Amino acid sequence: MSSAPGAVEEFAARYPFGLDPFQSEAVNALAQGEGVLVAAPTGAGKTVVGEFAAHLALATGTRCFYTTPIKALSNQKYADLVARYGADSIGLLTGDTSRNGDAPVVVMTTEVLRNMLYSEAAGSGRLDALAYVVMDEVHYLADRQRGAVWEEVIIHLPQHVRLVSLSATVSNAEEFAEWLVTVRGHTRVIVSEHRPVPLYQHVLADRSLHDLFVDRSSGSRATASDGPVSGSDARTTTTTTPDSPDTPVVGRRAANRAAAAERVTPGGPRSGDSGGQAAGGRVVNPDLLRLAREESQSGYERGRGPRSARPGRPGGGGGGGNGGGRRRFGPPSRPDVVIRLDRAGLLPAIVFIFSRVGCDAAVNSCVQAGLRLTTSDERREINAHVRARTAGIPQADLDVLGYWQWLDGLERGIAAHHAGMLPTFKEVVEELFVRGLVRAVFATETLALGINMPARTVVLERLTKFNGQTRADITPGEYTQLTGRAGRRGIDVEGHAVVLWQPGLDPLALAGLASTRTYPLKSSFRPSYNMAVNLVGRLGAQHARVVLESSFAQFQADKAVVGIARAVRRNQTAIEELTAALDCDRGAVAEYDELRRQIRERENNLSRAGTARRQSEVAEALARLRSGDVVRVPSGRRGGLVVVLDAGLDTGSPEGPRPVVLTVDRQVRRLSMIDFPVPVEPLARVRIPKSFNPRSPQARRDLASSLRNTRLPEEPGRRERMRSLAADDTELARLRRAMRAHPVHDCPQREAHLRSAERIDRLRRETAGLERKVEGRTNTVARTFDRVRDTLAELGYLSTGGDSVTEAGAMLARIYTEQDLQVAECLRTGAWEGLTPPALAAAVSTLVFEPRGDDVAAPALPGGAALQEALADMANIYTRLSTVEDEHRLGFLRPPDLGFVAAAFGWASGRGLERVLSEAGTELTAGDFVRWMRQLLDLLDQIAQLAPRFMAGESGAGVGKAARDAMDAIRRGVVAYSMSV
Repeated sequence: MSSAPGAVEEFAARYPFGLDPFQSEAVNALAQGEGVLVAAPTGAGKTVVGEFAAHLALATGTRCFYTTPIKALSNQKYADLVARYGADSIGLLTGDTSRNGDAPVVVMTTEVLRNMLYSEAAGSGRLDALAYVVMDEVHYLADRQRGAVWEEVIIHLPQHVRLVSLSATVSNAEEFAEWLVTVRGHTRVIVSEHRPVPLYQHVLADRSLHDLFVDRSSGSRATASDGPVSGSDARTTTTTTPDSPDTPVVGRRAANRAAAAERVTPGGPRSGDSGGQAAGGRVVNPDLLRLAREESQSGYERGRGPRSARPGRPGGGGGGGNGGGRRRFGPPSRPDVVIRLDRAGLLPAIVFIFSRVGCDAAVNSCVQAGLRLTTSDERREINAHVRARTAGIPQADLDVLGYWQWLDGLERGIAAHHAGMLPTFKEVVEELFVRGLVRAVFATETLALGINMPARTVVLERLTKFNGQTRADITPGEYTQLTGRAGRRGIDVEGHAVVLWQPGLDPLALAGLASTRTYPLKSSFRPSYNMAVNLVGRLGAQHARVVLESSFAQFQADKAVVGIARAVRRNQTAIEELTAALDCDRGAVAEYDELRRQIRERENNLSRAGTARRQSEVAEALARLRSGDVVRVPSGRRGGLVVVLDAGLDTGSPEGPRPVVLTVDRQVRRLSMIDFPVPVEPLARVRIPKSFNPRSPQARRDLASSLRNTRLPEEPGRRERMRSLAADDTELARLRRAMRAHPVHDCPQREAHLRSAERIDRLRRETAGLERKVEGRTNTVARTFDRVRDTLAELGYLSTGGDSVTEAGAMLARIYTEQDLQVAECLRTGAWEGLTPPALAAAVSTLVFEPRGDDVAAPALPGGAALQEALADMANIYTRLSTVEDEHRLGFLRPPDLGFVAAAFGWASGRGLERVLSEAGTELTAGDFVRWMRQLLDLLDQIAQLAPRFMAGESGAGVGKAARDAMDAIRRGVVAYSMSV
């Protein structure tokens, strides 16, 4: 495929800066008809290569699809391309927006292209004219939930299409490219570690901004490994104090703060600091190592010391500096962080706080502190922009959305950015930040997912975040992604990453995060039900199986098998050598060792049986609890007296009863068997009013007061321990007698013999595990596909042998949602027949909504008997399908969730935003509300199209009409406004 002559030169002339070497290599390879994989740091300019593909399509009269992982990125790229090539040449296709879809260049989410590939007829002119597909952020294929879509697109694109893959820097780019060659043909691999804007790493500690790295030889500040150090860049400043009147400018910032004068603090390596060595001629700043030692010696451990120094309260007090002769190691307050960055000339900045509530609280604290980063002219410009962008939102909704508080922060140059915000509000923050009017943004990590919002400085408040289950350290890949936003090309000569000192911070561990580039791309691909029926329908079962074996997941598994097989051979040789050397003149060591292993196995079995018996007793005790019972949770973070609100017997959880309780500190929690190591008995009862609402603070306060008034003892009494099963087991006693009577038992070399025998046994177990891995990784994807086909054949979506698609399967092939099979079954069984539009919206929402965290307040179900009957039918459908899945060793489905039912029903019934959010039954923000509504609209749209075609008689037409009416009722107010580009 040849490009138009002079296309590269014409394209390059459009940019005010020359192309970097990696960009030049990539666009020339693309112009010569090659596919390309470009892996480069965030902010390096990878999208220039994608834009060249669009340029080539326009120049050659072909088509280009530019795919992105999220709608916000699609909207942003669409606006960029329209500004360059005009609206007539550019289209946009996302789940809720369709604009000029037949244009030569169309921007779309990756899922839209996947759906298009499955739905387009063979030989369609729409795909025949397609010459280029850009996959921006292609490293998303590692995403556990959505990653399979990227591999589906790569595998199923017509062979004539040139693929432009743009990825963050990954450590196995060559492996990924090797796979691309196998499925797409020749692909040029272009990897760049160079950042156009060098990145410097700092730690804000002890009222000072410390460089993380210094040069080993001179003690001068050093860049991170992804930025070059030039003579002019290597400054002698290692510690700066933004609070001083003569605050220095970190690096080359004189233009921003011309009046600032430098104060140089010697920072060369000191004796005893050799442990701070780092790669590339750098060492960790000795000042930071000394601070860590002083913190440890002062007895400041995590969770102790003054309240402001606790790691859980980063915005609590002004925790830095020397006060009263004692050094304090807590982080500064959030307003103080912004003030220090401003004085050091390091704004605009993005401060990453891994909490939505924390982001909002940070803005509020800055506003309350009187912080203002804008001039009066800038405030007027901000106000005008905000009012123009929000003109279509009803006034009543603005009040509910906290519009005035949000606007106050914006006019001060301060804002939050997280998924809980209304999409329009987030877009306004992005627009004002790019224009330099907002200078400090407190954001969650979702901002790092590709949105074009670079800053001079990135601040990380913590190096840990909650991953949905526990608080875990961020990975080197996450650190690189977050800090990659620092440094604006063409504006800043250097970027800065600042980590706030927290009690217990290890400078060496931080240096490892900042230096490591280990970010491997691992496939998350697995066949889904929708994928299976589409592949069988298009290719046939056997050909589909072969195609799936070409996935990146199978490619990685096959490569791993080679190394595993080598380890098996090595273990087998070692076993043979050790067995030959195992000898004792008293008797057979192997026989004696077998007795010991039988004893150990018997003891373990008895211990497990005892545990199972205790768990059974706990389950029986929990099943006897009733609403109003007062019990004591023995220990753990939920330990103490609680009152049962709901016995939790009907959750369908395999974990057994999961009672919902109220604690003495007024928290509503759902407990499980793991909270009760021993059976629990009611200690008292309290009356729970019929009108009790767990979402009402006053109701919780009153009930908690009644709980405390039971005057039960604070601590439980001593409980007699259960007798161990091993104490009375005759078989265990027999084995122990046999071991003591064995001749090897008295051998003086017995322990040495047993160590050798144990090593042989360990090697055998390890080898058996490795052999299972080899077997498990061979044809892994294809064998999963076979189980999916068997499941679909049993349910009637494929023929008996799984070789052809039935009419029900044809319907499933057109359902694009994670819970595709449940949607298909609900349509087949008529579970939604006769529902009003609001009731249908509520029922369908259970297959879309997924709650955040541990929000367990049971929602009141609206809609009357018809909706409740439909929800009961859906629960039965899930139970039946999950049983079939278990039989085939699959686990794709999740139970319908009622958490959004009230909100969906209320909004579709025409209720106002304030009432809907207050009656939702879960902690629901405006951003979450709009996001779930968008997904609900997408699924309702599919139902409206499928029901009349695949459901019998008038029932299908009725469900289809109800779905369309529900869509019309939902598409209003903030939902409709947020769907506009």
